[in-house]
Amino acid sequence: MNQLSYLTTAFASLQWLFFIFANTIVVPISVGTAFDLPQSEIATILRSSLIFTGIACMLQGYIGHRYPLMEGHSGVMWGLVLNLCLSASAMGMSLPAIGGGIATGMLLAGAVVLILGAFKLVSYIQKIFTPMVMTVYLFLLTFQLIIIFFTGMLKVSPEGELDIPISLFSVGIVLLVSFIKIKGKNLISNFAILIGMVVGWILYLLLFPTEQAISTQGSLSLTLFPLGTPNLNIGIIAITFLASIINLSNTIASVQAASNLLEEKISQSSLDRSYLLTGSYSIVAAVLGLVSYAPFASSIGFLESTRIFDRKPFIIGGGLMAVLGIIPFLGSLLATLPVTVGNAVLFVAYLQLFGTSLKSLNGYIFNSVTIHRLAAPVLIGVCIMNLDVDLFKIFPVYFQPLLSNGFIMGVLISVGLEIFIKWDE
Repeated sequence: MNQLSYLTTAFASLQWLFFIFANTIVVPISVGTAFDLPQSEIATILRSSLIFTGIACMLQGYIGHRYPLMEGHSGVMWGLVLNLCLSASAMGMSLPAIGGGIATGMLLAGAVVLILGAFKLVSYIQKIFTPMVMTVYLFLLTFQLIIIFFTGMLKVSPEGELDIPISLFSVGIVLLVSFIKIKGKNLISNFAILIGMVVGWILYLLLFPTEQAISTQGSLSLTLFPLGTPNLNIGIIAITFLASIINLSNTIASVQAASNLLEEKISQSSLDRSYLLTGSYSIVAAVLGLVSYAPFASSIGFLESTRIFDRKPFIIGGGLMAVLGIIPFLGSLLATLPVTVGNAVLFVAYLQLFGTSLKSLNGYIFNSVTIHRLAAPVLIGVCIMNLDVDLFKIFPVYFQPLLSNGFIMGVLISVGLEIFIKWDE
């Protein structure tokens, strides 16, 4: 791998910072709001998230799996937490009781993951999450993220009406980043995401009224278990634990895809180290009121787009992320980045993830029978993603968050198909 110049490293580090920040900031705010926490508490959780996410990225890149893969709040767990909050009244439970059950489930799952990593039992997990399951995982992740970022780049008023000027501006940013990526020379093309973020940010501030920035001025003093004190609510614990175990597929999919991209052979020790860190992160996240952590498979789309595979910019970017949380002024400054601009740029970055999904099919030959092992879980998962969650109210409240999650259901269907059907016969 060619050594990067100091200037290239500096810009690549900033690009990583923007990517990590844009993928992080919405999660703690949405969770804090869902739990009706005061603004001061939400700001404190946000600062904890910025600091801990930066540290988590650095540790994974330096002593964990050692790939430039963002370690961040798991999308699977994020969706589950929000769904459980929405179901609180139907379950006749208070939000702190829900939060306490989630914390217990995360602590239990974190301990299990630590044991898997410490006693080198990760290979047993790999037998469940086979290459085909990982392919289904990547396709479903692509569809889920593209829907999220496409929706996020469109500005919708509180009355539910589309803000045409801002939405068209977002489309313009998508076209700009795509043009730079496709037509730009190598160095310029590699920084299409950074250019899109900065140019979009400046133009947005010039063309539209500045929206109120998200506050990161929280206290440095930490509140343990801000979402709720751990309890023994078996239903919430079981659902959280199951989702956390499914979340383990993030690590396998991410590290495997990264090793393929860098044309390296994945080592079992790198997976063991990664699981040790991820398990530790889950325990700390439960204590701080954060969503569980996992390597972002979507980082592969970012790497495919930038073509900068060096770990140094990633580790520096993680360090800068932690600094944003430590120095509130810097965090508040970056928080003025318009959400629609960030989503528009990430929409383009994650188009590359579809290519990664297709590449994972190399070596497979499908016929009218074997196509079911891919088509059934992927298409059923996408269909569930597009259903109204209210349709699942006929099921027991504890199962609603899982059954209404197309991503989780698609992966579970794929696991079942791979276990119970011998496709090679």
